[in-house]
Amino acid sequence: MFVEIRPYENKALSVNFKAQGEDFSKVLQAIKKVPGRAWLPEQRFWIIPADRNSCDILLNNLYYNGICMADSRFTGKNHTSNYADAFNTETIGENDSPASTYLKSILQKLDEVIAAKHYSKRTEEAYSYWISRFISENKDKNLKALSDDEINSFVSRLAVKEKTAASSQNQALAAILFLYKNILGLTINTPENIVRAKKPKKLPTVMSREETAKIFSILPDNDYSLCICLLYGTGMRLMEALRLRVQDIDFDKNEITVHDGKGAKGRKTMLPVSLKFPLQKHLEKVRLIHEADCKDGFGSVPLPFSLAKKYPNAGKTWAWQWVFPQARRWRNKETGEQGRHHIDPSVIQRTLHEAVLKSGIPKPIGCHTFRHSFATHLLEAGYDIRTIQELLGHSDVKTTMVYTHVLNRGSLGVQSPIDRM
Repeated sequence: MFVEIRPYENKALSVNFKAQGEDFSKVLQAIKKVPGRAWLPEQRFWIIPADRNSCDILLNNLYYNGICMADSRFTGKNHTSNYADAFNTETIGENDSPASTYLKSILQKLDEVIAAKHYSKRTEEAYSYWISRFISENKDKNLKALSDDEINSFVSRLAVKEKTAASSQNQALAAILFLYKNILGLTINTPENIVRAKKPKKLPTVMSREETAKIFSILPDNDYSLCICLLYGTGMRLMEALRLRVQDIDFDKNEITVHDGKGAKGRKTMLPVSLKFPLQKHLEKVRLIHEADCKDGFGSVPLPFSLAKKYPNAGKTWAWQWVFPQARRWRNKETGEQGRHHIDPSVIQRTLHEAVLKSGIPKPIGCHTFRHSFATHLLEAGYDIRTIQELLGHSDVKTTMVYTHVLNRGSLGVQSPIDRM
């Protein structure tokens, strides 16, 4: 098994690898974590951006999956600024060094603790990344003996030298505190004197009703567009919509139950009357696909938590199927097992991006913009802020109050003095 990384044209790196079975899946999973990665079918290799963030993500996920122990030049203060030069044919093989073995044991325990606490997959991935970086930059030191100053130095450097966003810096600190408290069994106080990245006070981007309607008119008539319409009609986040199961939609009550939302919170939101018929027609097609999968001996979907052990056949029932399943079945080469996951979020994002470009609307519009627009338009229609808070699933009404600052009132309804001259 090997992973080969070379410079490629247009400030990119090519990633080629040969592996079998579980190792193949691990390397592929690490590559797919890199934003901006692309598969080149003619060359038959992947490319990733030749920047620090992309390389850190790739290497740290290769750590996490037990494939390699990255060279220190790619992380920490000794990193090179030119990653294309740094990867002048770098071949990574399996590494069973003590440092690599120690990191594997830490990340394995992290998996267990995260699972026990029912944290989200994204939290697990983020903590794995920051803990891997922290350990790799202190691999010659005893973690239990590190001083507050050394932890301060790591977290402060993110803001000072790497210009990391405030949210990412806070996430890194949370991951380190989690490492010490829940994995190493040590109680440490939140380090003081950390140089904090300044958190910008940004107002959410909100579309007008006319802009929203324009984008909807451009979207193609397919399942991806139905998902986007659902984002605006319900205020759901993208992953909340993609994780919907058939049983989560109550057509009689015009209600959708959102499970495992942000912060593992569940809530109920509305099912727009205008989307009932399109959703019902969509689910009829999904059911035919599911029945065909079952006839082929497949048709099972993953279940949350430990339900698969308690109800081993539940994964094949109609109630548990994804509302938005992938078009193609995945296949395990070793076991021959096949199944469907939900649509990948990048597919929805790409569909929306193309529609926004065609619309000519000069705003940074993404999937989350529909959630912001949902809340703002409800406020403009006179709905109570507490009702909107519940629909969005916010724990604190202060989070919802931000939408009062982006209401369609011009400049707060104030007339400019120049207009009165």
